[in-house]
Amino acid sequence: MKFRVLIPARHASTRLPGKPLLDIGGRPMIAWVYETAVAAAPESVAVATDSAEIETACRSLGLAVEMTGPDHVSGTDRIAEVARRAGWRDDEIVVNVQGDEPLIPAVVIRQVATLLESASGASIATLATPVESLAEYLDPNVVKVVCDGAGRALYFSRAPVPWNRDSAQGGITSQSSWSGALRHLGIYAYRVGALVRIASLPPTPLEATERLEQLRALEHGLEIRVATALEKPPAGIDTPADLERVRKLIGR
Repeated sequence: MKFRVLIPARHASTRLPGKPLLDIGGRPMIAWVYETAVAAAPESVAVATDSAEIETACRSLGLAVEMTGPDHVSGTDRIAEVARRAGWRDDEIVVNVQGDEPLIPAVVIRQVATLLESASGASIATLATPVESLAEYLDPNVVKVVCDGAGRALYFSRAPVPWNRDSAQGGITSQSSWSGALRHLGIYAYRVGALVRIASLPPTPLEATERLEQLRALEHGLEIRVATALEKPPAGIDTPADLERVRKLIGR
């Protein structure tokens, strides 16, 4: 199958300034992500950024890079600009791979593209993994997704959903059942036409409330297909502690 990969990357970060260029095993983080994206065998891979520093670093490493405008509020907006400028067909598939997940498995990147290709009625595809603990279930930084029987997303939330009413008689922390709860992974495959449309739409009420951009697509009636990831990716890098964890995992 044919698909493209874009890796949105920005230099500004409150907790980790210059995050895409931070050293991991002697190479910048973005190089690890790019290498994995290439291993998924897409038609093309490129970094999308508005940072001259990131552009320079990518070019010095031989990585394809596309410069974008500085005013994008999300990675989706950034990759939509690239797709629109490149003139990609509406039915082409592009995978948005987060630039702060240097250990994401290549099989997961290819899986999400294959999922969208096989779901003819869907505009977007994404992946999830089972929630494994009460702490994970209750954590608002862990986004949960609820699907119908065909794997179509019904809702994404930071709240613990679905909620088993009868297993939490003593309040929220007494919950003893989270069977079936799914943790959403931040990887998306888009049909280009849907990607460009979503980027042109204003934020929606549920999106603003949950601070989850994917709700914009659902509120506008676009189908998002969800599957369980073939391999559970390690967590991405958001904090200095995350960075040290990944450095130890790589062992260099």
